[in-house]
Amino acid sequence: MQVGDRVEVSRSYSGADMVQFAELSGHPAGGTVPEPLIAGLFSYLLGVKLPGPGTNYLKQDLQFLTAAPLETDLTASVEITRIRADKQIVDLWARCTLPDGSVVCEGRSLVKAKDAGL
Repeated sequence: MQVGDRVEVSRSYSGADMVQFAELSGHPAGGTVPEPLIAGLFSYLLGVKLPGPGTNYLKQDLQFLTAAPLETDLTASVEITRIRADKQIVDLWARCTLPDGSVVCEGRSLVKAKDAGL
């Protein structure tokens, strides 16, 4: 693991996904992808891909800039911007974009990487 390492995942959400989300969350289904589902893409990347298993959130600060439409591929990515090996802390930049490059949200993720090869 080093500064500049980056991973991404793409996903689209359907109206049926929104019905399921509404059933689970108790919030009505809307015409756009709810922010918690987008943030969940970052959780997936951090916990499974980079840094990976054993990662724990310390802080996440996301700013949502535009709505994410349904049935549209969203690409979420995280990139390492700083590593504090002495404390096993990894700072990453998180970003979610639409196919045209528009930024849906972006922000900082600070994690403790239990077994990050530091």
